[in-house]
Amino acid sequence: MYRFLLTRQWVILTLLGLVLIPVMIKLGYWQFHRHEHKVAQNQLIARSIAATPVPVTTLAAPGRDLPRRDMWHRVTATGTYDTAHEVVVRQRTAADEQSIGYYVLTPLVLGNGQAVLINRGWISAGNDLTKFPDVPAAPRGKVTVTGRMMADETTADSGIKDTKGLPARQVMLINSAEQAKRVGRPMLGGYIEQSAPEPPGDTPELVPEPDHDSIGPHMAYAIQWWLFAAAVPVGWIVLVRRERRDRATAAAEKAEKAEKAEKAEKAEATRETEAAGAARDGGRTAEPAGSGETEAAGDDATPAPANP
Repeated sequence: MYRFLLTRQWVILTLLGLVLIPVMIKLGYWQFHRHEHKVAQNQLIARSIAATPVPVTTLAAPGRDLPRRDMWHRVTATGTYDTAHEVVVRQRTAADEQSIGYYVLTPLVLGNGQAVLINRGWISAGNDLTKFPDVPAAPRGKVTVTGRMMADETTADSGIKDTKGLPARQVMLINSAEQAKRVGRPMLGGYIEQSAPEPPGDTPELVPEPDHDSIGPHMAYAIQWWLFAAAVPVGWIVLVRRERRDRATAAAEKAEKAEKAEKAEKAEATRETEAAGAARDGGRTAEPAGSGETEAAGDDATPAPANP
């Protein structure tokens, strides 16, 4: 009944299904773990942004990578801007997520002689990307900046290629270790994404607060992969039943045609037999033409009388 499952086509189909099921389950768990990571990150961002600002030196130190638990934590820094070592970061997006321009990155020299990088916000790239753009002047004198503590960017973490040979005072990544070499003074690890005070004329445009409400589509994708995995055996069973039904129907039709053909052959043979029998019977009953007349003439003839 199910011998067709041993055919080459069905063996390949079955093996393919057995491979797809664990792969789809694994992809579902991959998306589920991404969902968990996103939820945990949103919770971290929400807690960090809601936290009371602390001095930047309590979280960051020269040559120290910022721990993940301190990401987005609100900090304050007081010092004077070192505009001579100000740079712009290329290929950055404005708050509308469409306009491409620069981030303005300015070292802030603290009272202890150390410096921390301040991302003062976004500006338009302008028409000439080979020249240092017109950057709104940083405040003079001692200032206090409030912002979100961020980790140094690397190509591995950000996916941004650290292109070399850029125009003067232009960089691709925000990295305190690289800028410490340029500035020539100790630089705190990480950088501050400024949130206050608001710049005059709203330029540079402050980087908006990160979204910590959306959880993304990862959970939906995980459920989809698991449903696909469950659909494979269901689909296999449906196909097997359909194949069995189609084969049974084809066999029944073939048997019916064979039966009809056999009946037709028998009927034809019967007709031929009957026709042959009728022909034989007709040959036996048929009499030669003239035999009756001869017999009648013989019966009526009387012998001629003899002469006396």
